[in-house]
Amino acid sequence: RTQSHAHMVDSAVFSLDGQQVLTVSMNERVAKLWSATSGECLRTLRGHRCSVNSAVFSPDSQTALTAADDGTAKMWSTSTGECLGTLQAYTGSVQS
Repeated sequence: RTQSHAHMVDSAVFSLDGQQVLTVSMNERVAKLWSATSGECLRTLRGHRCSVNSAVFSPDSQTALTAADDGTAKMWSTSTGECLGTLQAYTGSVQS
């Protein structure tokens, strides 16, 4: 499957409504958004310059937040995959 992660999945989290799953692989610079019912990859969230360490959903599941080794946290629209903003959180890695 071309939509799967190329490396081991290090983190997976369900949306509060149980309809979506967000996954990250620390060896990749992306997070992936999946349909929990069909298993289809809905979006690949690209934009970090280094490995993505963690990802979470907002309470309404409309936004995802990713944290990475590039010292940033990025906010994403789960409906479009668009990056809504970047928080330059730290000069080192952001783990969670």
